[in-house]
Amino acid sequence: MKLTGLLTRNNETLPGITGVARVDRRTRELLRRVGPGDIVVLDQVDLDRSTADALVGAEVAAVVNASPSISGRYPNLGPEILVSAGVPLIDCVGGDVMRSVKDGNRLRVHEGAVYVGDRQVASGTVQTPESVADQMVEAKAGMSTQLEAFSANTIEFLRRERTLILDGVGVPEVRVPIRDRHVLVVASGKGHLEDLRELKKYVGEHRPVLVGVDAGADALLAAGYVPDIIVGDPLGIQAETLKSGGEVVVPAQPDGYAPGVARIQDLGIGAVTFPASGNSEDLALLIADAHDAALVVTVGFQATLQEFLDHGRSGSNPSTFLTRLKLGTKLVDGRAVATLHRSRVSIGAIMLLVLATLVVVAAALLVSDVGSVYVGWAEDTWNSFTSWVKGLFT
Repeated sequence: MKLTGLLTRNNETLPGITGVARVDRRTRELLRRVGPGDIVVLDQVDLDRSTADALVGAEVAAVVNASPSISGRYPNLGPEILVSAGVPLIDCVGGDVMRSVKDGNRLRVHEGAVYVGDRQVASGTVQTPESVADQMVEAKAGMSTQLEAFSANTIEFLRRERTLILDGVGVPEVRVPIRDRHVLVVASGKGHLEDLRELKKYVGEHRPVLVGVDAGADALLAAGYVPDIIVGDPLGIQAETLKSGGEVVVPAQPDGYAPGVARIQDLGIGAVTFPASGNSEDLALLIADAHDAALVVTVGFQATLQEFLDHGRSGSNPSTFLTRLKLGTKLVDGRAVATLHRSRVSIGAIMLLVLATLVVVAAALLVSDVGSVYVGWAEDTWNSFTSWVKGLFT
């Protein structure tokens, strides 16, 4: 009897969401391992947009954050993206969860509690659209502090990288001719796939140099284009894309160390390194500008103030700001280009206009003396044609 009761209890379906735990304090490493149905356990104050987008794209079942996802310092965008996508977010469960849960454990979350088997190992706050909205309103008060910090970081960055930003010193040479050509730079930001589809007419008409940044290079290949230049960490780019024939530029640390070069060597392809402290998007823009591109069109780049101040980009924001300032009017958002190239007159309307023009011309000929001449000529031509056809069969 006791054994039967035990089996019955084990076969009961426990409430909540169950999945395989993926645990890591290094968010970037964690994102490379997550997959559909996983429960992600991380420790990140002010969950940023890029992390949230990656988690939603990976179709994770739930996210458990040891730290507050919204600290109140500024209105970060990650939590809003997760809850809007229907991904449960359990917040502020405490740092002990990083030790209590091991990568690969079978994890269950229910009403803010985190379980390994039948044992509760942590509990926190379940974020909802309403709670996130309330915290975002309060966090907007912290934007002034972020702007002050950004100003100081920008001055420090310009002191350290002024020769790169101002004079282009250190930008690598590329084989692809860029001078006086359009350059289309594709990154894996929000809506980049849709924006790339909208630019099909522009690409066909102008034949721009295609530059893929990180996963943006994969997006170009998936859309049927072969990237001319690939900029980014090879560890985050598919092997098929790296071997597609595009020139590969690997970002490196200021001292010249580039972790991704090892994969390039394993694939047996060539690459050049770009030592700088900016992110891959900025390096791609600097390459286009240093080689005298006529116009640089961007897809998947973040442009709003909140996205610009997002914590996930805080280390490279001075580079981002100064790079865009350097390119100036040469830099154009892809959505604006797609709007300008979108046909505003339908084919049906054009055909109707042509038909109306023909009717007007025919009416003018009929009521004029010249019209009778053309009508007679048309009758004679038709009679000659019909006689010739009859002659073929007699």
